[in-house]
Amino acid sequence: MAKKSQETRLTILQKALELIYVQGFQATSIDDIIATTRVTKGAFFYHFKNKEEMGLAMIREVLYPGMRMAMVEPLQRGEDPVAEIYAMMKALLLSPVFQVKYGCPAVNLIDELAPLNASFSEALGLLVIQWREAIEQCLLKGKQNGHIRKDVNCSQAGLFIVSGYSGIRNMGKILGKSCYTPYLKSLKAYLYTLQ
Repeated sequence: MAKKSQETRLTILQKALELIYVQGFQATSIDDIIATTRVTKGAFFYHFKNKEEMGLAMIREVLYPGMRMAMVEPLQRGEDPVAEIYAMMKALLLSPVFQVKYGCPAVNLIDELAPLNASFSEALGLLVIQWREAIEQCLLKGKQNGHIRKDVNCSQAGLFIVSGYSGIRNMGKILGKSCYTPYLKSLKAYLYTLQ
């Protein structure tokens, strides 16, 4: 694919994600995406057969790399799982990347599409699994270096941490950013119980 064509494809995916983040996948039409990207309908359909194909590409080519950078890579760098998991979660919740009133784009897509579409469920499930496995590996590394108790079930802890993020993101849509601070305090207290 030529460089200009690759740039057009990426622009479509990035602009689509911005729209879908605010409006939802089902409420965002191909015409909305075309109007925002200022590409022709022909250019859109050159890159994607339909909206579903575009949505799956958006998850794989835009969400995966962004979420990996924010949720997986920070957990692979250090030696202290409690500090690393807490810092990663704090950065996710308090960074200006996501607007509190709209939650998390990945969580929103899971809520909206996972029960309705097997392809979306599989693609979004992979994102969640990769994050949970990164948390588990971080905790296992902590067990090996003595920062995490030997009796901690890393799989259960990973699931608990991931589900807590999903829940607080959704609560933030209703309660606002102020709910993140007590959540982070409780998360820190939980993480300390793992030591």
